[in-house]
Amino acid sequence: MLTYELSANNGKEMTLEWQKLEEENNRIVIEAYGLQDELNPDVPLNEITVTCNPHYRYNSDKPQEELENLLLADTIKEFISYAVGCMFGRYSLDKEGLILANQGETLQDYLKQIPNPTFTPTETNVIPILEGDWFTDDINEQFRKFLRVTFGEKNYQANLNFIEEAINKDIEKYFLKDFYNDHVKRYKKRPIYWLFSSPKGTFNALIYLHRYRPDTLNIVLNKYLREFRTKLQARLETLKQIEISSSASKTEKTKALRETEQIKKMLNELEEYEQETLYPLAIKQKEIDLDDGVKVNYKQFGKALKKVTGLS
Repeated sequence: MLTYELSANNGKEMTLEWQKLEEENNRIVIEAYGLQDELNPDVPLNEITVTCNPHYRYNSDKPQEELENLLLADTIKEFISYAVGCMFGRYSLDKEGLILANQGETLQDYLKQIPNPTFTPTETNVIPILEGDWFTDDINEQFRKFLRVTFGEKNYQANLNFIEEAINKDIEKYFLKDFYNDHVKRYKKRPIYWLFSSPKGTFNALIYLHRYRPDTLNIVLNKYLREFRTKLQARLETLKQIEISSSASKTEKTKALRETEQIKKMLNELEEYEQETLYPLAIKQKEIDLDDGVKVNYKQFGKALKKVTGLS
């Protein structure tokens, strides 16, 4: 919270300083050419072209408080995007600039540059995005870990509350519903993180394009999709036991029956996604060339990836 306030205040001071300098330049020119009766040296805030200035960034005459809330939300989303970059090793808390940005680079390439990282990226180059606690390395858990590492355990809950209030959404729901859309928009429909997603979004796994290797889809398939199906099947067996248990209440049995039907639908969706889409691609061990660009490469994976309008 304090870090954002310091950054926001610095942005305000920078904007006002730029405004002051531009107005001073205008006055000098006006006086030099005797244009006092024709020109006004004043520069409106929305013409100060720095992104930390919400009047320019949103090109709006909305109230100051509303503009500041928009800036806060977008700044927090940028922080979340940076955190995901650190999860993949694109960025690091220990070194400025890009770290992993060449085709096929691995965690070992990252560790050659940063032997003792403050925050260690994913080894698999796959980060699941699922509803519920199914994997300890899913994006929700990794973000929470990142938040603890960057700002400390003591401030963790207050910072998480601040983030969720700023984006007006629970962080898990943000990752499930909004993160990828925001990423696609940020990269102007040329995303560098790709989302493998089943038709109804029951299964989602994010990868970093620059770290893609021919075996990446096998990892998505075997380590995550099939493992997720196994876990769902185990949950289904537990629910069946509740349904036939003599000690379970009617409410518990009704709840178990409802969840059973939901999981069955999820399993059907995942089986179809695996057999018709992901498995056929995985066995091909597809090669890609980053020089071909996102538009060409994205299309090679068809329905395995979340549809991006105007790209796929």
